[in-house]
Amino acid sequence: MPAEHPTATGTARSGQVEAEAAAGQSQIHDIGYRSYDGLRLGRGYATRSLYTQSLRGAYGFGRATKSKVLPIVLFVVMCAPALIMVAVTVATQARDLPLDYTRYPIVLQAVTSLFLAGQAPQSASKDLRFRTVALYFSRPIAHGDYVRAKYAAMASALFILTMAPLLVLYVGALLAELDFADQTKGFLQGVVSVALLSLLFAGIGLVISAVTPRRGFGIAAIIAVLTISYGAVSTVQAIADAQGSHTAVSWLGLFSPITLIDGMQSAFLGATSAFPGAPDMSIGAGIVYALVILGAIAGCYGILLRRYRKIGL
Repeated sequence: MPAEHPTATGTARSGQVEAEAAAGQSQIHDIGYRSYDGLRLGRGYATRSLYTQSLRGAYGFGRATKSKVLPIVLFVVMCAPALIMVAVTVATQARDLPLDYTRYPIVLQAVTSLFLAGQAPQSASKDLRFRTVALYFSRPIAHGDYVRAKYAAMASALFILTMAPLLVLYVGALLAELDFADQTKGFLQGVVSVALLSLLFAGIGLVISAVTPRRGFGIAAIIAVLTISYGAVSTVQAIADAQGSHTAVSWLGLFSPITLIDGMQSAFLGATSAFPGAPDMSIGAGIVYALVILGAIAGCYGILLRRYRKIGL
């Protein structure tokens, strides 16, 4: 009986091993994955969820305990003077509040600026730093949806901050039995003022925060832009007023966010101007102020859209 050729035997065994390996690679294992068969809520739900999460995050909810300290402290600081004014008004039986509704956010603009500086970078810069923006855009959410949700959340957070003390003043004024019609008119004027302030400040803060993923740089830049611009404009206005140039005082207010709000409400909302010399604002100047404010808000929104479209490419 002839012996098997060793080369033929090796080739047969090699072919058998390859066949077994190929058969093993083609096996299908059931590891329990199932397709999603639930309700798909779509872009609208995703955008609302991002808005809610961003608004809650602005006040530290859903974050670490230390993240709640600054926004809550600033909220208390914002409302404390209003409570004191109400108490003084009731105790002295005054005929009016010590401070008008439209003047309150101007006087406490530093608190609003600190809140914006602390929370706008948290809302925008962290997504850039940890590169989570791409995860948002991998879901059924467009660049515009992301920008609108973030912008609306930041503006809402600022509106809550600035609106709360006005509500305290209004309720206190009614409890003190001040004139209902005058107080309601003043309160509504204050609501319009803080709504515009919230939209303007939110846009500025988010644009600055979206430039850099470094939260510290964003905080410093926001404080610098709001504080330096206000200080510089106020200083130049004081110099112009000392030289008797009241017209220049009115137009110089166009170069700072807080003075923009001050000038607009002085022209249209019956507010007393905080400008040096308290110049009367003409309707023409007021229209220019309003156009600049609306243009700045629209411009900030457009810059944010372009920024995030570039990131998503």
